Amino acid sequence: MIFLGIDCGTQSTKTIALDGDSRRILATAQQAYGFVSGLPPGAMEQNPSDWIAAADATIRSVLEQLGTRITEVRGIGVSGQQHGLVALDDAGEVVRPAKLWCDTSTVEECEEIERHFGGTQALIALAGNAMLPGYTAPKILWLRKNEPENWERTRTVLLPHDYLNWWLTGTFAMEYGDASGTALLDVRTRDWADPVVEFVASDLTEKLPPLRSSLERHGELQSALRTSWGLEPDVIVSAGGGDNMMGAIGTGNTAPGVVTASLGTSGTLYAFATQPVVDSQGEVAAFCDSSNHWLPLVCTMNVTLVTEMTRTLFAWDHAANDAAVASVPAGSDGLLMLPYLTGERTPNLPDGCGVLHGLNTQNFTAPHLARAAMEGVTLGLGYGLQRFRDLGVLPQEIRLTGGGSNSPVWRQICADVFGVPVVCLESGEGAGLGAAIQAAWLHGSEQGSNLSLADFTNGFVRTDPATRAQPGPATARYPELLGKANQLRTALSSVNLL
Repeated sequence: MIFLGIDCGTQSTKTIALDGDSRRILATAQQAYGFVSGLPPGAMEQNPSDWIAAADATIRSVLEQLGTRITEVRGIGVSGQQHGLVALDDAGEVVRPAKLWCDTSTVEECEEIERHFGGTQALIALAGNAMLPGYTAPKILWLRKNEPENWERTRTVLLPHDYLNWWLTGTFAMEYGDASGTALLDVRTRDWADPVVEFVASDLTEKLPPLRSSLERHGELQSALRTSWGLEPDVIVSAGGGDNMMGAIGTGNTAPGVVTASLGTSGTLYAFATQPVVDSQGEVAAFCDSSNHWLPLVCTMNVTLVTEMTRTLFAWDHAANDAAVASVPAGSDGLLMLPYLTGERTPNLPDGCGVLHGLNTQNFTAPHLARAAMEGVTLGLGYGLQRFRDLGVLPQEIRLTGGGSNSPVWRQICADVFGVPVVCLESGEGAGLGAAIQAAWLHGSEQGSNLSLADFTNGFVRTDPATRAQPGPATARYPELLGKANQLRTALSSVNLL
């Protein structure tokens, strides 16, 4: 049996075909798209029709690659970029372009919500999370205030992966994991936080889709799509989830002790938890996962964004960049970078900027700058990992994904900064693989299998031993550097210089 995993990201949509028997990926296809142009600073939007076109094209390509095995497709799972606002009218047509997770034009709405409820602590008490510009709730308030005619037309509010699920099945629903990223869900009870919902819009309750367990099917593939794609009857569509929730499944992060770290343009760090992990400081996002458990998560905005800028500045290829970084000792001979080139989300510095501290005649070299950049962004994730530990989430192994994880030097820096072993996966598909695995597990469960999602996932996700890095002698150096970075950030912030 074969299961499709659709990963609808910010820059492209990718579809994979997973063989449920051999546990191997049989085919992949990817299609890129862009953003709505001409928007004000901070606004980031996309047309949901681009997601549908990309999903349809990549599914057709994957099915063509399968050839006669197309008859074995039994299920589909969807991963989607979190937090995006998709507004639909009575006819199911998109009211306006979707505001994305990286849209920062809703700072004013976040402040308005916070003022109404008496600050961040009150919001955390209500729903478990602070109110951040990336979340969906302030986007809805923004729409209601700035485009009242569009809000009046809106009959259903969905997230990106929900929208693809609706296209596939004709059913409106929202599972707990992705719903927790709206900042409208009480993550402790998995129910809507009614006071927050009511304040954002008095008619929002009637526009939210039904909440469902992440372990239930979303529906069955619509007959028109099934016929168009040449698939057999009874193809199921699983609940799917946000990209981080599906990434957790796709990296085997389904039991305590495993943490996933993504070294992409931005960075994420997330873990499995059997209980809600609510951060009183609001720095760790208290999300639900897509296995009816919880997914504490930290997001940083500047990772390979920064390291690629230094690499490009010195016109190095990746091998030369690694060699330069490796030529400099841990700590970069006193050169420390605060890498907030696009502001920062954790810690919350939306207007932050980058800082180089400790420059002298010894370390004012290209290799030192390259290492300081790599160390700086890794220390940013290390800051989030320390918050995990403070809240009782104790990592035993960190599984690396994203482009940065291809660097052996960077993997060693991660092991040294994090203080635990790190390793990559045999498959770099992450969220798409997680979506396919979820669909495969659901099919088996409906056929009578008693395997838990965690046990089932372990049979599909394999680490790559050749990429494993153990903490080395430099591990003792990095707590001091992290403390120094924290002191520097606090001092500069206190006088409005950051």
